Amino acid sequence: MTPVLQRLSKRREVSSVVAVTPAGQLYARHVRGSVSSPVVIQALQHFRRMIGRPLLVVWDRLNAHRAHRTAAFLAHHARDFAVAYLPAYAPDLNPEEPCNAWVKRTMENALPCGIADLHRRVQRAFRRLQHRADFIIGCFRHAGLSLT
Repeated sequence: MTPVLQRLSKRREVSSVVAVTPAGQLYARHVRGSVSSPVVIQALQHFRRMIGRPLLVVWDRLNAHRAHRTAAFLAHHARDFAVAYLPAYAPDLNPEEPCNAWVKRTMENALPCGIADLHRRVQRAFRRLQHRADFIIGCFRHAGLSLT
């Protein structure tokens, strides 16, 4: 008989906020639990330090992206960030989606010992993906976005 693994939790245990650039760079911040407005703001600050400014932020319609607190932060830092929203449910237009799918595929058969181990595995997978500039650039092409 084939063994069946059952998920112990229905909650999102580890979440990632990811920034990709047309030059093939990937930056990621990982948190335990779901992404909230404070997590988004911290990630934006980190990405601004790492990439520079101004940044064009292209977002899906996650609640944390549209939250009042996030909007207030962006309004206060208008010189640093320009925001564009993807149409509702348009993962094929988001160059970051294939990156998440790649990480999930690399972890399909992982059996983490707990949340801390899962967190480490996610970080490790994204670090490996950071060395795949060709893949990241391909994500922009796949989404039909110009690299110039």
